Amino acid sequence: MSISAQDVKKLRDMTAAGMMDCKKALTETGGDLDKAVDLLRARGAAKAAKRAEKSANEGTIGSYVHFDNKTAVIVELNCETDFVANTDDFKALAKDLALHIASTAPMGVSKDEIDDAVIERERNVYIEQVREEGKPEHIADKIVEGKLQKFFKENTLLAQPFVKDTDKTIEELITEVSAKTGEKIEVARFARFKVGDIG
Repeated sequence: MSISAQDVKKLRDMTAAGMMDCKKALTETGGDLDKAVDLLRARGAAKAAKRAEKSANEGTIGSYVHFDNKTAVIVELNCETDFVANTDDFKALAKDLALHIASTAPMGVSKDEIDDAVIERERNVYIEQVREEGKPEHIADKIVEGKLQKFFKENTLLAQPFVKDTDKTIEELITEVSAKTGEKIEVARFARFKVGDIG
């Protein structure tokens, strides 16, 4: 059965668990959201349920301008309270995220934000590559899926390795600060500007 991105996002919003944990839980429970929540809770992958139910309406804008003055980023980082928004850890995270985005140019915060047409185009390129390489039909789909997952890892902010510490992803970095502050933290949106780039 195929699990929709909407269901994964919904479960993630309910539990604050990672995208892959949510997808796995939904697959194992046949797409049943309530059972998936219970499964994540049982595994301890869900952050405190209360935290996930709270809305992250406070926050800050992180910004970064590259030394050559040709690349700039603004990122909206949200949390639950004004108190946390004003902490040094939270502000430093916003600044680090802006610097990271300037360096890596992700297409979106998560896979859900990448246009379906872009994903389809990538998939078609990978299908053609696999065909050119003469891979057997029965493993071709797996290879294409693997290439697509690599594409998401390289082009979505949360999945990217953090430029200052490549042993952790941006999602893990956010989770660390979230654990330290005791609040839900999420990237609402970002904009990256580069001189000469339009669109």
